[in-house]
Amino acid sequence: MDKQRCEWVTADQVYIDYHDYEWGRPTHEPRALFEMLSLEGAQAGLSWITILKRRENYRRAFDGFDPKVVSEYAEDKITELLQDEGIIRNKLKIRSVVTNAQALLRVVEEFGSFDAYIWQFVDGKPIINDRGSHDEVPAITKESEQMSKDLKKRGFKFVGPTICYAFMQAIGMVNDHTKGCFLYQGR
Repeated sequence: MDKQRCEWVTADQVYIDYHDYEWGRPTHEPRALFEMLSLEGAQAGLSWITILKRRENYRRAFDGFDPKVVSEYAEDKITELLQDEGIIRNKLKIRSVVTNAQALLRVVEEFGSFDAYIWQFVDGKPIINDRGSHDEVPAITKESEQMSKDLKKRGFKFVGPTICYAFMQAIGMVNDHTKGCFLYQGR
């Protein structure tokens, strides 16, 4: 018998693997955090599966999401990325990854790591939610609003409160696996 998963998971193996092995699991690795923030920004206005299926292309295109390398992208690199059919070729979204890499490096200087900075919005530990269905999962929380406001103040782009909440879910700052899901932890 197949495992019961959160309602948003389709039969697509990319979605199943993402749900089963990543979504809602606490992540602290620096490049993984920058990657997920970048991918969540790229997803704005699109379906998450659209981005997940291009994830390897994004990793290739953005030098493995090394913020130091990405922060130094010049105009010729932006032009090259705009021609890359493996990623979403939206100029504002592409530029935001570069801008966010630069902002992230400033955060690292101030806080010691992006991890220390970002996890402060949940006091360093995941929020384990107790939701019966996907319909109960909000798009925005007070924590995601605070994170969004602070990221924007620091110069980040494509970090509205909805994107921030999706980011928080993705990196395990919040666990929104619903009660019927085999990964549900309860309270």
